[in-house]
Amino acid sequence: MSKFFCTETFSNKIYLNDWCESTGGTSDVVEPATGHVLAKIALGSGDDIRSAVTEAKKQQSHWANLPFDQRGKVLRRAAELILQHKDTFIEWNIRECGSIAPKAEAELYGAHEQLNMAAAMTMQPDGITLPSTIPERRNTCRRVPLGVVGVITPWNFPLLLAMRSVAPALAVGNSVVLKPDPQSAITGGLLIARLFEEAGLPAGALQVLPGGAEAGEALVEHPMTAMISFTGSTNVGKKIGRTCGELLKKSALELGGNNAFIVLDDADIEAASSHGAWGAYLHQGQICMQAGRHFVHESVAEEYISRLAERAERLRVADPYLGASDIGPLINTSQVEKINKIIAESVEAGAKLITGGHSHDQFYRPTVLSNIRLDMPACQQELFGPVAPVITFSSEDELVEMIAASPYGLAAAIHSRSIGRAMKLADRVPAGMIHINDQTVNNEFHVPFGGFGDSGNSGRFGGPANLEEFTQSQWVSVMDTPVTYPF
Repeated sequence: MSKFFCTETFSNKIYLNDWCESTGGTSDVVEPATGHVLAKIALGSGDDIRSAVTEAKKQQSHWANLPFDQRGKVLRRAAELILQHKDTFIEWNIRECGSIAPKAEAELYGAHEQLNMAAAMTMQPDGITLPSTIPERRNTCRRVPLGVVGVITPWNFPLLLAMRSVAPALAVGNSVVLKPDPQSAITGGLLIARLFEEAGLPAGALQVLPGGAEAGEALVEHPMTAMISFTGSTNVGKKIGRTCGELLKKSALELGGNNAFIVLDDADIEAASSHGAWGAYLHQGQICMQAGRHFVHESVAEEYISRLAERAERLRVADPYLGASDIGPLINTSQVEKINKIIAESVEAGAKLITGGHSHDQFYRPTVLSNIRLDMPACQQELFGPVAPVITFSSEDELVEMIAASPYGLAAAIHSRSIGRAMKLADRVPAGMIHINDQTVNNEFHVPFGGFGDSGNSGRFGGPANLEEFTQSQWVSVMDTPVTYPF
């Protein structure tokens, strides 16, 4: 590892204004491919989180009051540095998170794009003027910082999913307390703290404290956090939403998905099977946008299943740190057990195992299941593993009814040679993001991202949505000369 991040110096500390000891104990950073301990990290306790929020609150106004070009300069410098130290970020992503090299590289460059976009936000218009019914009054509605933004991130895309909140929140003048998942605390937390430290971010504007449920609850419940940006499971997101609602604080909840990958009878099956494999198996299927339910018209289902299985069988399952690999390890043994249980129960209920369905240590073979019904676990549950369940349909009305049976509504994809037909179907699919003749795992830094239903609370990340998401509106009216009122 480079001098930029030396485990002996940084990995056993939290970043609270500066690198310091925690009161929450420690945790091992375990390489999922081998089980080897890579480092030891400090965990933030509830008290550590409360101290971090208090410090972030103290420093927020100083950061917000800096001229926009100075805030932009810090973010641009961070963008430069993340490329300079890309090997460190990519290596930790591969070893700590089980990412294959192309995924780790794509995540690195995605974070770089987020930083550049955030730097540009600092110079964008922050309000509008409106007419008044009162003579000589001038009305302005402007966007102002929220204050302290708490960011809670998961382990699957830890760098990108942290940066998409941290960077824009800082750009518009908030301070940030970041709590990454302990399973990816270096890639999604400590490296980010080190990046902004070296970029010249004023002390206190960003605090980084890995931690578990106690730390997360302290961050959500603290009266000084004005907003919580959470990416994770629907069950936890609902709890956070309830707490934020009771405390009248803003929340942006990007939650789970059981995404529909739709293959119509006029689709290009070769292309559809490629897209289906990518959407189902990328990063071992550990993505909220995973193609979790493959809805295929009955007339082309046999061909689609055959081609998808051929693709699955060709994929290389191996330690991505040691060489070429298409599929790395699942993050932990609990995920392996969960996938085994889902497959076993679905097969027992009548599903047919076409290929895969077995693991070695934390490596799981890409799996294809057919004869899937809506009531089977492989269709009902968010998989988060390399599994492609195929459900057949005979009409578009039946298809829409089956898709709507899920409470999730994050992403969907539709394959058809008729764009007009696909567009009409898209009008009937309840999902926040729909991709025609593409796959479900799409993310562009400048396009608003988010889902419907149990996949989120209408929060959006990306492009023009960031300004509204990480600020609040303030009305300012001005009169040159005070008027005299009747009393």
